[in-house]
Amino acid sequence: MAMAGPLAQGWGLGAALRSRAALRPLGLLAPPARGLLGPGSASGSGEAALEENPFYGKYRHKIQELRRSSPDVFESRMEKRSEVKKQPVGYSKQGEFIRCMEEKAEGLSTKTSKGGFTKDKTLDSILNVEMVKEKSAEEIKQIWNQYFSAKDTVYAVIPAEKFDLIRKRAQKCPSFLYALPRKEGYEFFVGQWSGTELHFTSLINIQTQGETAPSQLVLYHYPELQKEKGIVLMTAEMDSKFLVVHEAQCLANQVQLFYATDRSQTYELVETFNHRSNEFKYMSVIAELEQSGLGRELRPGQVSDKS
Repeated sequence: MAMAGPLAQGWGLGAALRSRAALRPLGLLAPPARGLLGPGSASGSGEAALEENPFYGKYRHKIQELRRSSPDVFESRMEKRSEVKKQPVGYSKQGEFIRCMEEKAEGLSTKTSKGGFTKDKTLDSILNVEMVKEKSAEEIKQIWNQYFSAKDTVYAVIPAEKFDLIRKRAQKCPSFLYALPRKEGYEFFVGQWSGTELHFTSLINIQTQGETAPSQLVLYHYPELQKEKGIVLMTAEMDSKFLVVHEAQCLANQVQLFYATDRSQTYELVETFNHRSNEFKYMSVIAELEQSGLGRELRPGQVSDKS
């Protein structure tokens, strides 16, 4: 599938993403992160820091294309590294990003994104809603699962009560940082809610392309049958150049881990990221992920703690 267009209201990042050093203790690998770009003194050192990133290879073409087509834009983003370095500890652009989201939210009115992902994708475009209303929730669940089981994508049927909790929390805390296990560490993805859609893109993608960074995975939630049948249907679109289905599934599972949890300490990480970003710690996300066992299949050779 082609690359999606940028998320219309921008990616919500704050001071929580400012320090690369926080990822060092366990040898974890992630992009240098503070503002849109990590700390550095000049464009040369900025490029070197990006190239050190283990996931730089996936984005090398995009970065080089930006350098060739818009050298001024590329240089300005590299220069921001020195500007950010001068900002006081705890500085956050969270409020600025939130205002940007509100201003740009109206841009979601277009039907399709530039790169091929669908905007305002309706449930009617997938199945005959009027016809399935005659069926029970269990029958609809079977139809949905059977239809998507033959497709290379992520899908789910979510109980109404659980989706109510997720949506309520998403309205208060629309963005979060997710960790995708890799053989050599973790790759970080930002998830940003836009209505009932949840857009994901990698952190390094945002660092190199800023607010215009395209979505790499979109989860579509359909609440049309929520009141009558007690279920919410979900499916996804993804950029297969960057993610495969089991990786996308891991990110989707983390949404329920962090947004639908009954464990207050787990959801508190989401609240901290959104409202007290200077207190946010990457390692807490990784600890929750490892404790849950999610993504273990993405780490070949790792011995399971469970017998």
